[in-house]
Amino acid sequence: MTRHDTLDLKKTMMAVETTGNGGYDKLVYREVPTPVPSHGEVLIRVLAAGVNNTEINTRLGWYSSSVTTDTSATAQEQNVTPEQKGDGGWSAATPFPLIQGTDCCGQVVQAADDAGAALIGKRVLVRACMRPNGFDDMENVWMASDFNGAFAQYVKVPASEVFAVDCDWSDAELATIPCAYGTSENMLQRANVTASDLVLVAGASGGVGSATVQLAKRRGARVAAITRADKADVLRKLGADIILDRGADLVGELGEMAVDVVVDNVAGDGFPNMLKVLKRGGRFVSSGAIAGPIVSLDMRDMYLKDLTLIGSTAWDAPVFPNLISYIERGEIRPLLAKVFPLDQIAEAQQEFLKKSHIGNFVLVPATPETALV
Repeated sequence: MTRHDTLDLKKTMMAVETTGNGGYDKLVYREVPTPVPSHGEVLIRVLAAGVNNTEINTRLGWYSSSVTTDTSATAQEQNVTPEQKGDGGWSAATPFPLIQGTDCCGQVVQAADDAGAALIGKRVLVRACMRPNGFDDMENVWMASDFNGAFAQYVKVPASEVFAVDCDWSDAELATIPCAYGTSENMLQRANVTASDLVLVAGASGGVGSATVQLAKRRGARVAAITRADKADVLRKLGADIILDRGADLVGELGEMAVDVVVDNVAGDGFPNMLKVLKRGGRFVSSGAIAGPIVSLDMRDMYLKDLTLIGSTAWDAPVFPNLISYIERGEIRPLLAKVFPLDQIAEAQQEFLKKSHIGNFVLVPATPETALV
């Protein structure tokens, strides 16, 4: 096996390990072995890593079927350490200790073989959702949920999931993209959003929601955004055509059968009205449920209106290459809310949960030292 190196690395690096389900005490910043890439893999020096709901939810075990509350209520209970949940991860038990960090902007510094040699030295984004059996099979694995992620100085990933990007954005700005924008683009693609559609976006000021406003407008669609009044101006600047308050009567303001597509990562008590405002033949798509996973569904709304309900987790083949092209052509822009040092991850997650920001938080690791190994 040929090994390609641009520098010699220390045998250890600094990282944040999540040691189990529980509170902030489960986030441990410490020295761990530097990963060594195997066949088909590259080693990336992490330049910046985004903060997402999924890292917090995984730490709390929110994905377990035993949890029925919304994500904020679960977070309020995080100082009471629960026992590890066997189904607390995306598809099974989380493999603790785990280095989380789904969003990675970095520079490729090593390749185990020729598969990644051409990437060495390039600034890249990592496609966090991977389809190991090909895109005809919905089986998927996620960096930072199924194997170690980017809350570290280095991360190793398959070379096939690494995409060079050529733009003038900062590292932190690029790190806002993968999870939020990949999730959003996948939903819009699955729902076949076009320029003729009116798209209703719930939770429009969050990472995925604000990405959806931008990406739906990029497709030429009209966008109705649900948000707090103090965030309305920013969403208008992103292109939202209609602003709706979180407590608004959607049927009263939009009318029944007014919307072509609903993108709803909020769910909870507001779910029934999402179906009410959809037109006959409308599409409802979701990749989350921050207001609560258990909802009330009137089957008559679904079948009498010929609605399509779409779940979205596994990213389809065009999604990430499309995002890279949008960035390089200047068709989208990042929403960077705040940057924290990696060792301040607990402070970053605490502020993230206040939901007073628009866009994404980013963590930046300390610059690693290099040494002969």
